[in-house]
Amino acid sequence: MNEASILLTPGPLTTSDRTRAALDRDWGSRERNFMELTRNLRERLLAIVEGNDEYTCIPLQGSGTFAMEASLGSLIPPDGKLLIIVNGVYGRRMGKMCDRIGRPYQLYETPENVPPDPAAIAQILAAEGEITHVSMVHCETTSGMLNPLEAVAKVVAEAGCHLLVDAMSSFGIIPFSLAQIPIAALMASANKGLEGVPGLAFVICRRSLLVAGQAHSLALDLHDQWEVLERTGQWRYTPPTQVLAALMAALEQLDEEGGVKARYERYRRLCEILRQGMEELGFEPFLPPDLQAPAIVTFKLLDSPAFSFEEFYRCMGERGFVIYPGKLTDRPSFRIGCMGAIAPSDMHDAIAAAASALDDMGNPLS
Repeated sequence: MNEASILLTPGPLTTSDRTRAALDRDWGSRERNFMELTRNLRERLLAIVEGNDEYTCIPLQGSGTFAMEASLGSLIPPDGKLLIIVNGVYGRRMGKMCDRIGRPYQLYETPENVPPDPAAIAQILAAEGEITHVSMVHCETTSGMLNPLEAVAKVVAEAGCHLLVDAMSSFGIIPFSLAQIPIAALMASANKGLEGVPGLAFVICRRSLLVAGQAHSLALDLHDQWEVLERTGQWRYTPPTQVLAALMAALEQLDEEGGVKARYERYRRLCEILRQGMEELGFEPFLPPDLQAPAIVTFKLLDSPAFSFEEFYRCMGERGFVIYPGKLTDRPSFRIGCMGAIAPSDMHDAIAAAASALDDMGNPLS
């Protein structure tokens, strides 16, 4: 595999030279300049989704899964109840978290190629008076599904419940505003649409949800993390200093690109090139275009005994492109991402590499 491979995966992603260069400095975690970096970062992340003073941004060490578990354990009281909207692996993971941390929940599940029905959610909330919170994945990277955030948020708010959103593969990609959509909290990470590096996640939530002594964990206590940041400007425990600096550099590049709307257009174009090119090679996307998010595309495996994903993966890697296995539960698949510091020319090259890989495999479609 080439050392400088292009990562067409759900994350980590290909980053720019400028973002990687920002890692090449040591920071003292309690120095004034790092505290200022943290403050600026929190403000900039909040501004991306137009969060007002009702909201705050709480950074955390770790991957997006850390932020998700911190939110479920810190924002939902032990006597609350969560409705989890599921149409993929990452929705089901929330249920596993609730099992571990002792938060009551129930599932509303649809097939992996079917978006949730806001009317059905409204009926559940009307019938189940104990539900206080609802969670959903905005872009379910199991399939690439873009779930109907605005419609779901509306029915959740009308029911008087709080909506928690896994925005890992939509934050910085899909334009949306907290001033227009009633979201109680969202979780994301540095290493997807923001094009930073792994090691930092964050939660943007209403301040009113932060309650002292409610969390299931010391390290994942959002209230304590927020309170210490607000009071001292410092992290409770050792922060990923260089990762913060790299994310700040990535955010500067997001602004220079034209913001989230411009990034959406670039990713949309990458997704379009990918879907069209792979279909011309004989691969079938799992989702129709109207349900597809411009973050990652799931493809069905070729229906040929001559096709091996492991061999295709190896051949693509030899040509400088890293793709990803599938996570669908009901059929074999693989995934190719549209995120990262890549251009349309890179995606055209990836399609050419896929064609060459198939030739090396003896053209399984012939």
